[in-house]
Amino acid sequence: MSLLPAEVAEAVVRVVVRDLTPADLPACSWAGSATHMGKVARELERAEAGEVDYLALCTPVGLPVAIGGVDYQVVEGAGTLWQLGVLPALQSCGLGAVLIRAAEDRIRARGLRRAELRVEESNPRARALYERLGYVAYGSRPDAWDVEAPDGSLRRYETMCTLMHKDLSH
Repeated sequence: MSLLPAEVAEAVVRVVVRDLTPADLPACSWAGSATHMGKVARELERAEAGEVDYLALCTPVGLPVAIGGVDYQVVEGAGTLWQLGVLPALQSCGLGAVLIRAAEDRIRARGLRRAELRVEESNPRARALYERLGYVAYGSRPDAWDVEAPDGSLRRYETMCTLMHKDLSH
């Protein structure tokens, strides 16, 4: 039995950025546990109140392949990017950069000129992306949140995050 060499092909798919909706959540299970997705659902309520923007980067059929939020309540005068995620099979394809640029556009549309974010020190790939997009580290701080174990129990996850910002005025 002989194996044929794998063919390499390139496909280009248009994506659209829009607000994430509650109807999208079942298609976003790749983004985290049921507990995490419950938190995302609560953030959509905050989006209705205008406190945050929660974005979805979608394929032509409306399937979210990247999601993330901008919180306007964390740092005065800035939008704070958080809960950014890309469908694992499509990571390193440029979708995260598209999502971040769309989030920055939302921040500018509110008349703000600074974007903030935190990145775990144990995530150098994400930090490298943020640096390529113009974010600059300015400090660090511990952070913690609840995560769901496979058995459904919750445990506290503790980490150290690098604080980064970007001037959006130009």
